[in-house]
Amino acid sequence: MYDKGVAIEVIAKSLRMDRKTVRKYAHATVVADLLSPPRQSRRMLQPWAEYLNMRWQEGCTDSGRLFREIQERGYRGSSRSVRRWLEPLRSAESPTPKRSEAPTVRQVTGWLTRHPDNLSSGQQLRLKRILADCPELADLRRHIAAFAAMMKKLDGRLLPRWMKAAQGSELPPLRGFARNLSKDLDAVTDGLTQPYSSGMVEGHVNRVKYLKRQGYGRANFDLLRRRILLTP
Repeated sequence: MYDKGVAIEVIAKSLRMDRKTVRKYAHATVVADLLSPPRQSRRMLQPWAEYLNMRWQEGCTDSGRLFREIQERGYRGSSRSVRRWLEPLRSAESPTPKRSEAPTVRQVTGWLTRHPDNLSSGQQLRLKRILADCPELADLRRHIAAFAAMMKKLDGRLLPRWMKAAQGSELPPLRGFARNLSKDLDAVTDGLTQPYSSGMVEGHVNRVKYLKRQGYGRANFDLLRRRILLTP
């Protein structure tokens, strides 16, 4: 009817359809134009795209379950948007459940030491599974979070309590770290309490190293001393 020149308003009235629906079908050139989800829905789901793809590859094709999972992670859209987002995946071959590749030590270290809010939904899920399989790492993460809170809030008075909890841990490296802190407890406590840093000192150290490298290892101490004192 539209190709014959009938107006969209007339088509909508005769077919008892909404004008927006008629316009959508009339202007579509291929079937994909009718099946593709709206761009707004894709933009809303973009932060959870990595998580949805990973869960799909793991064999989870239930849109309702996926909707609930990302909703718990902060998604505020509708379940219909999730179903539309999954439609292109359903048209392909069904996913075969597979085990994801084991993360590297560097990756797990980064997930443990970074703030949870700075991890993507996929990284949070993988870390959650790792911690569930390894209680030692879960215990380590609690100690890391407590130490990071002391550093951020400059609350060094809690250091003795943290050291006592760390020394009671079953992780030898953590106990060794706490034991080494006790060798210079006053300095460490001040470092976790005072707002000052050793940035200026480190800057001078880098300057001395730079001047030393310029001598290509042939400058003795007297010459290096003169260069340090006379070089602006």
